[in-house]
Amino acid sequence: MTDRDCLSHLDSSGTARMVDVSDKSTTARQATAQTRVRMQTATLDTILAGNAPKGSVIETARIAGVMAAKQTSNLIPLCHPLPLTGIDIDITPDRELPGLLVRATVKTKAPTGVEMEALTAVTIASLTIYDMAKAIEKTIELESVRLLHKSGGKSGEFRADESSE
Repeated sequence: MTDRDCLSHLDSSGTARMVDVSDKSTTARQATAQTRVRMQTATLDTILAGNAPKGSVIETARIAGVMAAKQTSNLIPLCHPLPLTGIDIDITPDRELPGLLVRATVKTKAPTGVEMEALTAVTIASLTIYDMAKAIEKTIELESVRLLHKSGGKSGEFRADESSE
């Protein structure tokens, strides 16, 4: 097997390299990732009421998530820069947690997938929530950053086990 046949970030001598995807087909690809931001109910209420000292926590986190997805190849070594065709950041309250569920769905038409872009988006959006709400509560926790779904490409579709969502 040659280096071109193996999708590895290491060449035959063990040197790190960006995988050559030039021979892969350009296909529609999509990935959805999620994280949970756990906080006290009073903190969640403050955020939802729009009374956080730093402003609109959810809207700022949404913008941060979009910006992060677009910067993924600058943040993750050996990650390909991709032409992103869609980024949707959904931040919803979860009273049972209590906290916020952060989901990102990222789309492209490219020779490689967008899982890292979706994961980066939810991570940075969640960190932004923490940053904007830390004056209210310092015990906020970021939990369970994970890929929920991906489609497109040679490996096909992946869907996480729903029982662990």
